[in-house]
Amino acid sequence: MNRIRVLPELLISQIAAGEVVERPASVLKELIENALDAGATEIQVALEQGGAKRVQVDDDGVGLAADELPLALARHATSKIASLEDLQAVATMGFRGEALASIASVARLSITSRPADAPHAALLRAEGAAAGRAAPAARARGTTVLVEDLYFNTPARRKFLRTEQTEFGHCEEAFRRAALARADVGFSLKHNGRVSQHLRAQPLAERAAALLGRDFLEASLPVDAQAGPLRLHGVAGTPQAARARADAQYLYVNGRFVRDRMLAHAAREAYREQLHGDRQPAYLLFLDLDPRGVDVNVHPAKTEVRFRDAGAVRQFVLHALKRALAPSAAQAPVSYARAVTAGGGLQAGFHLAQPAQAYQGFMAAAAAPPLPAAGQSPPLGYALAQLHGVYILAQNEAGLVLVDMHAAHERIVMEKLKKSLDAGAVARQSLLVPAVLAVDTLDAATAEENAEALQKLGLEASVSGPNEIAVRAAPALLAGGDIAGLTRELLREIREYGASEVLRARQNELLATMACHAAVRAHRALSIAEMNALLREMEQTERSGSCNHGRPTWYQLGLADIDRLFLRGQ
Repeated sequence: MNRIRVLPELLISQIAAGEVVERPASVLKELIENALDAGATEIQVALEQGGAKRVQVDDDGVGLAADELPLALARHATSKIASLEDLQAVATMGFRGEALASIASVARLSITSRPADAPHAALLRAEGAAAGRAAPAARARGTTVLVEDLYFNTPARRKFLRTEQTEFGHCEEAFRRAALARADVGFSLKHNGRVSQHLRAQPLAERAAALLGRDFLEASLPVDAQAGPLRLHGVAGTPQAARARADAQYLYVNGRFVRDRMLAHAAREAYREQLHGDRQPAYLLFLDLDPRGVDVNVHPAKTEVRFRDAGAVRQFVLHALKRALAPSAAQAPVSYARAVTAGGGLQAGFHLAQPAQAYQGFMAAAAAPPLPAAGQSPPLGYALAQLHGVYILAQNEAGLVLVDMHAAHERIVMEKLKKSLDAGAVARQSLLVPAVLAVDTLDAATAEENAEALQKLGLEASVSGPNEIAVRAAPALLAGGDIAGLTRELLREIREYGASEVLRARQNELLATMACHAAVRAHRALSIAEMNALLREMEQTERSGSCNHGRPTWYQLGLADIDRLFLRGQ
């Protein structure tokens, strides 16, 4: 029978390293967090062979005294917490006191550090958790941590490392997460002697543009909402900034990058009506709250958190994001780049330029009215013509606006239907001649059993004969739309999910279906007056920049863009 025994200290540290030190990027994350906790204003990172050969982090923080260096490598030794109360309100990036000990157990590590009041720096080396004595060294105030030959003493773990480029990619992402969290700190990154990033301390907009791309920034909206102790701020990408993968989703809780399923789901819900298919939203968001309201001591990697009032946090994030993404065109939402840099960037969907006078009446059989003075015309301008019965061409102060009339009308009808349903029931209108449609036995039974639910959705339908349903009233907003098609869709939804589920969890999908049937169809000729009326409604409708399926409803061609097409001024 095996007896209980105390494990050797090195083995204990290596077990801990299995959770903390997954790969070189894990080492880099821990070292950068220590540098930030030390009050660094400049952090320099140098890597070799994707970090497997060398990870070095230099900072200009407060530094460590020579007699504290051995404690820095001891397990569960930390300057950041001293009691349970401190743990429950932790505000630093690190606090567990096991990262350096874990790293030292599986690598060759050295620390060179100097506080401001010390006559010189001190150097301490450790190999496999066996530390030597501190020796005098030369360096300015701050700390250098050098980690070499990761997993040199655990070759089985080393075999799990990927290619140099893959490991560098993970390190670069860890660097990016830290640099986005602290735009007030300068960062630099070298790999195999080559500078990959050099970032000075800068406004968040500039940092985001440098690390996520100017295109992302110009296709994003500012977020800043507060409710009691909760604040959400940052950048929310519009549907035009969405990506095929969820690789541009940066969410921080009290400055700490986290991967929280509840928060991610809240963000996804906020985007649900705007994204097309499997497109993934892009965002850079910071959630601030009382440290006592969130538990960061869930996992040694510290990327998981637990909220004391998760429901309240979820609802706050969901509604704050929805509000940020919902402004109508009339509210002239500005991109984050323009909101935080004077005169820089693009307005969301708009290019600020002079009126394109040359395009008045360009393609219209009835000419568009002249634009009012600058600053007084509607954001989407005035209609010029209809293109192939699908698109509206309009002229605004910036140039030419292209509108997908069906997609735009879908969004308008969707928002009106939502307001009606929120008020109790969708307004309906009696039909002069009932719409009769042939159905199967199950559909007939569904219509009969769920008459009340159908009425809430604006449909008055009843069985009028064997395998036959008569629709005597339809949603007023349907206005001559496909009543038979809508009825079949509603019955199918109710059969599949049940009336209560359709009216609750699947309400948006259902209303989107109704809006699609009610929206003006492609290839329907509209007059100039009808087109202008649609433009004005778009300007007053929330989320009018995308249809119910996440496709854009309009695009702006600036005058400068058009000039480039014709090589003007070149």
